[in-house]
Amino acid sequence: MKKSFLPILVLILFSGFSFSADVELKKVEPPFWWTGMMDTHLQLLVYGENISSTRPQINYPGVRLYKTTQVENPNYLFLDLNISPETRPGTFEIRFVKEGKSLQSYDYELKQRRPGAAGRVGFSNEDIIYLIMPDRFANGNPGNDNAPDMLEKADRSNPDGRHGGDLQGIKQNLDYIKALGASAIWMTPFLENNMPQYSYHGYSTTDYYRTDPRMGTNRLYKEYVEAAHQKGLKVIMDMVFNHCGSRHWWIDDLPTHDWLHHYPDIELTNFRTGTIIDPHASEYDREKTVDGWFVPTMPDLNQDNAFLANYLTQNSIWWIEFANLDGIRMDTYPYADKEFMASWMARINLEYPDFTVLGECWVEPVAMVAWWQDDSNIENDYVSNLSTLFDFPMYFSIGRAFTEPNGWSTGIARLYETLGLDFLYADSDKLVTFGDNHDTDRILTRLNENVDDWKLTMAFLMTTRGIPLIYYGTEIGMTGLEHTGHGYIRKDFPGGWEEDDRSAFNEEERIGLENELYDYLSKLMNWRQGNTAAQSGKLIHFIPEDGVYVYFRQNEECTVMVVLNNSDEDQELESERFAEFLDQHKGGMEIITGMEFDGLDAIGSPAKTAMIIELD
Repeated sequence: MKKSFLPILVLILFSGFSFSADVELKKVEPPFWWTGMMDTHLQLLVYGENISSTRPQINYPGVRLYKTTQVENPNYLFLDLNISPETRPGTFEIRFVKEGKSLQSYDYELKQRRPGAAGRVGFSNEDIIYLIMPDRFANGNPGNDNAPDMLEKADRSNPDGRHGGDLQGIKQNLDYIKALGASAIWMTPFLENNMPQYSYHGYSTTDYYRTDPRMGTNRLYKEYVEAAHQKGLKVIMDMVFNHCGSRHWWIDDLPTHDWLHHYPDIELTNFRTGTIIDPHASEYDREKTVDGWFVPTMPDLNQDNAFLANYLTQNSIWWIEFANLDGIRMDTYPYADKEFMASWMARINLEYPDFTVLGECWVEPVAMVAWWQDDSNIENDYVSNLSTLFDFPMYFSIGRAFTEPNGWSTGIARLYETLGLDFLYADSDKLVTFGDNHDTDRILTRLNENVDDWKLTMAFLMTTRGIPLIYYGTEIGMTGLEHTGHGYIRKDFPGGWEEDDRSAFNEEERIGLENELYDYLSKLMNWRQGNTAAQSGKLIHFIPEDGVYVYFRQNEECTVMVVLNNSDEDQELESERFAEFLDQHKGGMEIITGMEFDGLDAIGSPAKTAMIIELD
């Protein structure tokens, strides 16, 4: 990719400089930092009217300001600090001096890093992720539905408007999430999105250090994470490096002309991330993929700019440290500069070796996902440092497995064929499997609202390799088609608002099939939480026959037999076919129905039904 031209940078020596313009300090980011970080370098972005006319000064033991950089916009300075390992927590003054006079100052705090922070363990295949869109889950504080400095106001009648869900609403329903059987929460972005419309989804960030006031505050987010941890729930933060919102505070006063790609003359991406991998791709197509904008309201960030790259990296570390996060979900992973993403991951791994970052690579071919995984089995000279990705190939296979006729490679065989390509992955156990998310048709709708197929899908997700993810409302059968509008796949969870006429958070208020679906999925999820074979056991599968797919999960502790009958007929399994497993066991118990098997010579498989048998 053609690298953007970085403007000439001048070290400010100030001898003989004279300025008449007024100076007004407005921002210092990151707003504070920590002692004891592995990387002792910290770069501060300083913004204010004519701030470059000043000479910053710091006097604090262990903190050395070793470079002050002026860029083409006189309203910015970048300060490079070294914070020695011996530096004590405390507050020091950054003085902005001009002609011997201190015109502005900022009290910068260095906090004590949390004990054991570097050793925090992220999420893994021991976990089940529950995905929430906060604006649509629960409104815990109606008083913050609108904010005076935010452009868009709440309007529940508008499917694409803000509905008022917030952090307090999620915090108040942690017991519900825990009881369902989830162990980790991924919430779509909660940072400030001060856009005039479509701001509810959170992917048009306008301030990377501020919680959207209609969601709550930074302090409330931290309290939410603490409350989740107390209940044994991990927290994954959604981050966006590829783009920001067109109302971001820096857009009207960019630090450098190359802070954004194709600005102000907007050029859209071609959405063909295959060009990044394709050995035959033209440089023109490759550059358009990465440098193009998603939509005109989402400026594409240029991570080739060293200051922006460092800004984004420090921001992610700031949130991990501030909120005590367990993981990051990174939006639109391949669309950002891949060299930057690799260096960002290396920095994350340096500070938090056991932390988990989940990358979104929305493509169907297995090889195009596997290429991005660290230590990829696909030969290339790129080291991503990224271990965990969404299993989009399996997502596409699930949509076909239960909606088309069973055949040699169709129907239920789709799952078998997709798993058969796991040799392309460095570690398929680190993939996140799912049937739907906030950008897709609801899984029950994908399955033509066939409850039997929904149950087969849920059973598969909870027993196959990887890390299962459940989109909020799946447990009660919420429906919606993406092509009718994103608002219809992101409907409000019933009972999340005081004015709702019922609450699906409560068993007695669920209607229709809601309790049947909830009970089925909750039983599966809670069972998986206690079964190590289902979490991480070796997966061995058998070629589907007559619409029946059989596989086993096995480790030293236990063996689980899974039978997915996707046909319309009851079938009798030939147990001798599975003798390599069944000969080791005398019986078992089917975990959904509780049915016990005193012997394994004959196993009946009901039509359109999943059986999960813990073998004795």
